[in-house]
Amino acid sequence: MSVASDHPSSGMAIAGGAGVANGPFDAIVIGAGAAGLSASAELARRDRLVLVLEARDRIGGRAWSRYEPDTAVPIELGAEFIHGQAIPTRALLRAAGQTAVDVPRTRWVLRNDRLDRGKDLFPLVRDALRKIRLSDDEDPPFVVLLDRLRQAGLSDEACTFARTLVEGFDAADPLRVSARSIVREWSSAPDELQSRPLRGYGALLAMLVDRRVTFGLRRVVHAVRWRRGAVEVEGSFLGNPFRIAARRAIVTLPVGVLQLAPGEPGAIAFEPALDRKRHALAGLASGPVLKVVLRLRTAFWETLDAGRYLDASFFHAPAAAFPTLWTPLPVRAPLLVAWAGGPKAERLSGLPSERIVSEAVASVDATFGGRIDVRSQVETAYLHDWQRDPFARGAYSYEQAGGGSARQDLAAPVEDTLFFAGEATDDEGEAGTVAGALQSGIRAARELDESLKHPPPLHPAGQASTPRRV
Repeated sequence: MSVASDHPSSGMAIAGGAGVANGPFDAIVIGAGAAGLSASAELARRDRLVLVLEARDRIGGRAWSRYEPDTAVPIELGAEFIHGQAIPTRALLRAAGQTAVDVPRTRWVLRNDRLDRGKDLFPLVRDALRKIRLSDDEDPPFVVLLDRLRQAGLSDEACTFARTLVEGFDAADPLRVSARSIVREWSSAPDELQSRPLRGYGALLAMLVDRRVTFGLRRVVHAVRWRRGAVEVEGSFLGNPFRIAARRAIVTLPVGVLQLAPGEPGAIAFEPALDRKRHALAGLASGPVLKVVLRLRTAFWETLDAGRYLDASFFHAPAAAFPTLWTPLPVRAPLLVAWAGGPKAERLSGLPSERIVSEAVASVDATFGGRIDVRSQVETAYLHDWQRDPFARGAYSYEQAGGGSARQDLAAPVEDTLFFAGEATDDEGEAGTVAGALQSGIRAARELDESLKHPPPLHPAGQASTPRRV
C-alpha cells in the first residue's frame, strides 16, 4: 500500500514562471480558491484590471481534484459534494456545459456489530428543532440545545445522530458551535438533494479562469499595507521578494489563516491591523476535517453478503475513528472515502500520514466486521491534512456560541479599500460550501466595483505607488 499526499493536481499551470505582468491594477485578489476565482471573473466582466495572487502552485484552494489516468472519477482531496440547491454552483455548471450527478441516499449504519439500513432521522431532528424557542439574546453551545431536545422526548438514537451530524457534516465541536446557527441551518433545510460535479471541482473551477485576469501562482503574501484608496502587497516568489500596488484588494483567506498570530507560517500582516475584524474572527472557528480516499483492488462491498450493499452510498460506524464512509455512486469504482470531522478529526490531525491512513483502514475494517482483509485491498491512499496546511488551517468555518453577526461583520468592507470573500463570509445560507464561496466572491467584486465608481477621498499621504513587477 502506498500513500499519496500533498501532490499538486494535474491541472493547468497559470503564470507560474518568470513573473507577473505590470499593472496598473484596479484590484489585487489574495487567494485563488472558489471565492477568489469568482471575484476575479466578476471583476473582469466589469472591465477591471485584476491580479490574483495564490500561494500554492495550483488554483482551487480547498477544492483540490486529482485526475488519475485509470480512475473513473476524480480523487477529491477537498470539496466534493454540491449540497441542496447551491444556486451559484449549479449556475456555473450550466455555463460551463458540465453536469452534476445525484448521489443516492442509501445509508447503512453499524448497530450492535451489524450493518442495518439507516433510518432517515433528519426530519425528526428538524421538526424537534422547530419547536425549540431561543430568546433573542440566547445562543448556547449545541450540547445545551441537545439536552433540551432529549428532555423534550427526542430519542437517544436521534440525539446521537444530531451530535454526529454536527461533528461530521458541520465539522464543528458540539461544545463550541452556536446552537442558534444550527437551528437556523437545520430547521429551514429541506430534504436536501446531494450531488457531485461529474468531472470534479477542479474542472469546474477552472472555468472561472478569465484570460483578462493576471494570475501569479506560488506568490506567498506576507504583508498588506493599505490606506483609504490604496493597497500595497508584499510577498515572495520562489524565495525572491516582490511588492505591488493596486487601488483595492479582495481578501479571500480562510478564517483559520486570518486568525493566525503574527509570525506563524501562513500568517499575513495587515498594516494598519484589522482591529475591526477581531470580534468577527473571535465568533468563528475553522472546523477540522480528515478525508482519506482509499483506492482498492475491488469494490468489495458490492458483493459482500450476497450483494446486500450493492447500491450503498454511505456507511456509518459512529464509534470508529473515521465514522463515515462513502462510495462513488452513482459511478461504480473501487474507491472508498473515509471521513472524520470535528473533535475526531482534531485528535488525528498532525499525525504522520501512514498513521492516519492506518486509522482509516481500521475504521473500514470495523464497519464491515472484520470480514474483509481491508489492508490487502488497499492499493493507494490519498489525503491532505487541511489543519496543518499553512494556507488553509482547517476545512471550513462554523459559528461559535455567541458569535452573533460574525459572518456579516467579517464580510463588511474596510474603508472602501479592503473587501472580504470566502465561505466564512457568506450570510445567505451557504456558509461552509463552495456555493457560499462563489457567491461571496461575486458579492465582494460588486462592492469593489461600486467603490471604484465612487472613489473615496485619498489619504493625505498622497497617491498610491506605481505598481511594480511581481
